[in-house]
Amino acid sequence: MVEISRIKAVIFDCDGVMFDTALANRQYYNEVLRLFGKPVLNEEQFVNVHMMTVRGAIEYLFPEKDDLTDVFKSLQNIGYHKFIQYMVMEEGLKDLLIKLKTNGFIRGIGTNRTNTMEKVLIDFDLKPFFEIVVTAADVRFPKPAPDQLNLIMDKLGLTPAQILFVGDSDYDSRAAYHASVGFVAFKNPELKADYKVDSMGEIARILQIN
Repeated sequence: MVEISRIKAVIFDCDGVMFDTALANRQYYNEVLRLFGKPVLNEEQFVNVHMMTVRGAIEYLFPEKDDLTDVFKSLQNIGYHKFIQYMVMEEGLKDLLIKLKTNGFIRGIGTNRTNTMEKVLIDFDLKPFFEIVVTAADVRFPKPAPDQLNLIMDKLGLTPAQILFVGDSDYDSRAAYHASVGFVAFKNPELKADYKVDSMGEIARILQIN
């Protein structure tokens, strides 16, 4: 069981935790699929690509193609930036981040996003709210591998007992387990977790900073 008194850093997944990105991601991948004459995402596909890196999602959505060069080239032309406007910041996120800072916690992000994370932080004025950001581009293996969390611990000089990771997917849960860090399941009660919450305020209560 997590000893809350030992926690020094709270790490957040992006999609599904910091933001509701369902509409943005669905529109993005649907545009790619339509471009190649494929049907739009079904629900099973959507659940899977929502957890994956972009590369992983494209490989999953185009299993029939040995060479994905043309698909990745189309991604460059489409770009993700125009879909950021469809992202919705989770209610209470900034308030929680301020409380974390006030109470001496390090705030971080561990996400399977790659080159879009910086733009998201800028557009939503969140860059000053995080001390460390690690994306799939910073590690050899993205989540569900523990590489992002391990890198964060290495950079901060912390142990697993000092990390609390907030995620919403099986990938997040598995990454936390393999990194041996505390895990908070956000709006997904089916996940194996130390804590299960439905709001940012509940995270504050767990940390006793509300």
